[in-house]
Amino acid sequence: MFDSKYKKLLLASSLLTASSATFAGYEIKLTENDKLTFGGYIKIDSRYVDGDVAYRDFWIGDGTALEEDASQFKIFANETRFNTKYVHGDVTGFIEMDFNGGGGNEIISNSANPRIRHAFINYQDLTVGQTWSTFMNTSAIPEAADFAGATTGLVFIRQGQVRYNMGNFQLSLENPETWGGDTSNDKLPDLVARYNFKDDWGNVSVSALARQLNTLSGEQESAFGMSVAGLVKTTGKDDLRFQFHKGELGRYVGAAAAKDVYDNEVEDLTSVLIAYRHFWTDTLRSSVLYGKVEGDVSERERTQWGVNVFQNLTKDLVVGFEVGNFCMDEQDKDSNYVQATLRFAL
Repeated sequence: MFDSKYKKLLLASSLLTASSATFAGYEIKLTENDKLTFGGYIKIDSRYVDGDVAYRDFWIGDGTALEEDASQFKIFANETRFNTKYVHGDVTGFIEMDFNGGGGNEIISNSANPRIRHAFINYQDLTVGQTWSTFMNTSAIPEAADFAGATTGLVFIRQGQVRYNMGNFQLSLENPETWGGDTSNDKLPDLVARYNFKDDWGNVSVSALARQLNTLSGEQESAFGMSVAGLVKTTGKDDLRFQFHKGELGRYVGAAAAKDVYDNEVEDLTSVLIAYRHFWTDTLRSSVLYGKVEGDVSERERTQWGVNVFQNLTKDLVVGFEVGNFCMDEQDKDSNYVQATLRFAL
């Protein structure tokens, strides 16, 4: 038994050594039922931001308002990520990390802390661990240089969950968190139900969210919301991506655009995203994207738009350029941004 495991380790090591010089990604078949896969990408971004919303490496649904306009430029590689998948029969384990965990400075080494993105186990129709919320349709995220692109209009959240798939229907219990309320009494998991429509034309998902929120005044409030999102193929290789979200969604929408609770009152959100991607050639394409979120209680309003172009230099190497704007409308504050990116898929 020891010899067998030792031989597998030697085989994997030799394959890694042989492939690393010529291949950025690889798959290792250990036995008939065991497979190890490595993936991810290296992404280098240069970004310039100008306006009265403070610089961020990527926009989220909130920002720091400035008294006067400021301009800032950075080059960074923090979005670079690495993942490993191990398949053993019906069981799959997946873990992924990137380097957006903070830390580092421009004085000496600019070291950045790694952070966990995904860590889950899949067994047949059951998924357990941390990954994208079942409420989120990842295919509806536009191609963008700015991380997720128009996050103001997205459901964008990863969290611990137990998910069960029944064909096109998914049901999950997910981690509760009353942002802006009493998190110490979040004792009931969030409930998400989702149905997927899929065909050659693309896909559309319809999702519902039900949860219990706890206010700082000690009250328990029921919260509900819905989402429709998808990707529809149009002409040639072009596609239209869209999302619409409505309800007491709080932290699920807009990447920190609005809290779940303000002054013991549950926030009600309306959010929309639309993006169209056009292929000029087989390897050259552009996306136009727009996202917006509005809160009824907080009266927060956030918008983002962007226009970009991407070109594959090789099958795995992509260069991109994007211009856009992020606005905190209710404060009459906004910043323009220009971003260039180089991404090498592992």
